[in-house]
Amino acid sequence: MADPREESEPLLSRTRGGSARHSPAGVPSCHSIQVGPGAVARRDLCLDQAVVFIEDAIQYRSINHRVDARSLWLYRRYYSSTSQWTLSFTIFLILALAFIETPSSLTSTSDVRYRPAPWEPPCGLTEGVEALCLLVFVADVSVKSYLVGWAQFRKNPWLLAYLVVLLVSLVDWTVSLSLICQEPVRVRRLLRPFFLMQNSSMMKKTLKCIRWSLPEMASVGLLLTAHLCLFTMLGMLLFPGEKDDRRDRQRLTYFRNLPEALTSLLVLLTTANNPDVMIPAYSKNRLYAIFFIAFTLIGSLFLMNLLTAIIYNQFRGYLMKSLQTSLLRRRLGIRAAYKVLSSMTAEGEAHPGGVGVKPQDFLQVLQKVQLDSDHKQAIMEKLHSRSGDLLSADEFQKLFDEFDKRVIKEHPPRPEYRSPFLQSAQFLFGHHYFDYLGNLMALGNLVTICVFLVLDAHVLPKDRDDFVLGILSCVFILYYLLEMLLKVFALGLRGYLVSSSNVFDGLLTAVLLVLEISTLAVYRFPHPGWKPEALGLLSLWDVTRLVNMLVAFRFLRIIRSMELMAVVASTILDLIRNMRAFGGILAVVYYVFAIIGIILFRGVIVAPGNSSLAPDNGSAPCGSFEQLEYWTNNFDDFAAALVTLWDVMVVNNWQVFLDAFRRYAGPWSKIYFVLWWLVSSVIWVNLFLALILENFLHKWDRRSHLQSLTGDLGATSEVTVELLFRDVLQEPTEEELAEKLSHHPHLQLCR
Repeated sequence: MADPREESEPLLSRTRGGSARHSPAGVPSCHSIQVGPGAVARRDLCLDQAVVFIEDAIQYRSINHRVDARSLWLYRRYYSSTSQWTLSFTIFLILALAFIETPSSLTSTSDVRYRPAPWEPPCGLTEGVEALCLLVFVADVSVKSYLVGWAQFRKNPWLLAYLVVLLVSLVDWTVSLSLICQEPVRVRRLLRPFFLMQNSSMMKKTLKCIRWSLPEMASVGLLLTAHLCLFTMLGMLLFPGEKDDRRDRQRLTYFRNLPEALTSLLVLLTTANNPDVMIPAYSKNRLYAIFFIAFTLIGSLFLMNLLTAIIYNQFRGYLMKSLQTSLLRRRLGIRAAYKVLSSMTAEGEAHPGGVGVKPQDFLQVLQKVQLDSDHKQAIMEKLHSRSGDLLSADEFQKLFDEFDKRVIKEHPPRPEYRSPFLQSAQFLFGHHYFDYLGNLMALGNLVTICVFLVLDAHVLPKDRDDFVLGILSCVFILYYLLEMLLKVFALGLRGYLVSSSNVFDGLLTAVLLVLEISTLAVYRFPHPGWKPEALGLLSLWDVTRLVNMLVAFRFLRIIRSMELMAVVASTILDLIRNMRAFGGILAVVYYVFAIIGIILFRGVIVAPGNSSLAPDNGSAPCGSFEQLEYWTNNFDDFAAALVTLWDVMVVNNWQVFLDAFRRYAGPWSKIYFVLWWLVSSVIWVNLFLALILENFLHKWDRRSHLQSLTGDLGATSEVTVELLFRDVLQEPTEEELAEKLSHHPHLQLCR
C-alpha cells in the first residue's frame, strides 16, 4: 500500500529525502551574502521568500518549490489570479469544444424525428482553438516542471502523465489535420478530462480515496454477482414456460433465455421494473412472489445498503484528513516565513529579547502579500495591540489565526433623531419583530397565490376574473415598498445595505414595483370583471405569473428567521461549496462515457419508418422505447449523450434503454450501460451520499461548539470550517515542522 504520508504531498512538491544540494547553482540564497552591496539583494530575497510562504499558507499550498529570486517571481506570476483564471478558462474551453465539434450539438432538439441538420464547423476552426489550448497546457507543465525541479518531475506520476497526455493529444491533433478532419475516432477527446483532474488537488485526493475503497467495494460486488447469478438460475428453473400457455409466454418475456433473465433481475436490483417483472408469474401463482421479494430483500435492501455502509466507513475520516493536511500546510508555510524573517534579525544587530521577527519587517511583508484589506487590517490591529520588540514563533503564528475568521463588517451607526416620536419609530422599525411581521406578510402573500392557483386551475385565462388578485398584488407590493423605506429610515441607507438579506429584499421589491407599475400602465387599475389579457404584448396572467415567481423567492427570507432551518440551509450551502471535487469527478466520468457513447452508438437510433427496427408508435409494444417516444435519448451528439446518461443514472425505466440499444446496436451494448450504472449509480452516488453524511453529521454535532466560539448560532457564516473543527485537529509538533523544513529541497536555513 502507498505511504499514507503521500496524501499531504501536492502537485508542486518534492520527496522528503531531498536536500539543499539540489538548489540552482550560482543563485544566491537568503543566507549566502553577509555584507557588502549584496546585502540589499539578500534582504529583498528573504522578504520575497516570506511573502510566498505566507501566500502558500493562505492557499494551503506546499512550500516545496524553488525559492531563488527568479523562481519566486515566476511562482507568484503563475499563481496570480490572472494566470489561474486563464488556465481555468482554457480547461473550460477545451472541454466545451465537444459541444461544437462534429457531431455538433447546435440544434434546437435532439429528437431524431425533428432534428434539423446541425451546423458543422469547418475543418481547422475547432482545431485552431484546441491548438491554442494545448499551447497553454505546454506552458503550464513547463512552469510546473521548472518550479519543482527535474528530480521531482521524474518521480511525480501526475506530471509525467500530464506530459504523456499532451504528447498524445498533439500527435492526434496532427493526424486530424492530415486527414482533413475525417478521422473516425479522436483519441484526444477521451483525454481532455485529465486537464481538469490534474489542476485540482482535491480531485486527486478523491481518486486516491476511491482507489483505497475498491477492494472493499469489490468484495460486495462479488456478493452481488453471486446473488444475481444464483437467482437467475433459480428463475430459469422456476419459469420454464409452456408453449400453449399464453400467460407463460408473457412470463417468458423476462426469462426466455439466460441473458434476458440476468438483465431482468439486474434491473430489478434497482427496482426500476418492479412489479412489472413479477406480475406475469404472480398472476398464475401467488407463491411466485416469494422469489421476487427474497431477491429484492437480499439484493436491494441488504447488499446495496451494505455497499453504502462500506463506502461511508472508508470515507468517514476523509473530511478530517483533508482538514488535518490543510492545517499542516498552513502551519508549515507560516513557520517557514518565520524562519526566514527571524534569520534576518539573527544576522543583524543584537536584540535583548533574543531571536524573533521585527514588527517592521513583518509589516513590510504583509503589504506585499495578496490578501484582502479586511484581513490585513485585522492582522495589523492584532500586531499593534501586543507589547515587546520582537515577535516570537508563537506570537507570529497567532497573528495568522485571523485567516480562519471571516471578517465581520461593523454596522454603520444608525441615524440620530432628536424628536422623541422619530426615536420611537426608529426603535420600532429597527427591531427584529418588524422582520417577523415582514415574514408573516410574505407568508400571507404566498398563501394567497396558492389559493388563486387552486381556484383558477380549471378556468381558462379568458374566463378568469383577476380583480381580487390584482388588488391583493398591489397591496402586498405597497407593503414591501413601505417596509423597505421604513428600514432605511431606521437603519440608514448604509446600515440597510450592509445586510445581504436586506439587499435581496430591496432588489426584489424594486423589480416587483416596476412590474406592477407596468401592469397598471398597460391594463389600468383593477376593477370587477377585469380581463385585460388581450392588451399588450404579454397577457395579464403572464405578468402575474412572473410577479408570483418573484414573491416566492422573496419568501426565502423566512429561512434565516428560523434557527433550525437556518442551520440546515447554511450546512447545505457549505456542502455545495465543499463538494466541487466530487462534482468534478462526476463531470469527468460523464465526459468520458459520453464520448465513448458517441463512438459506439452514434446514428444507431433512427426515426420511425426509416428502418424495420423502428416501428411506428401505433405498432410498438407498450412500454417500449418507441411507444414511450424516447427519441431524444440518443448518442448522436455530445449534449444528447449527457442527457441520455443522466436518464440512465436515475435508473427510472433504464430497462427501456437496455432493450432499445440491444435491438438497434446489438446485445454487447448492455455492457456499456451496466458499466455506466456501476460507476455512476452504485459507486459515485453512494460515495456522494457517504460524504454528505460525513460532512452534515460533523457540522451538526459541532454547532454547539460553534455557539460557544461565537456566542450565537447566527454567526455560523462568520467562521471557516477549519476554525469549526480546530479543537479536534491535531496541531503539528515543533519537531515535525522542524523536520519538514530541514528537508526542504531548495531552502537553506541556518541550523
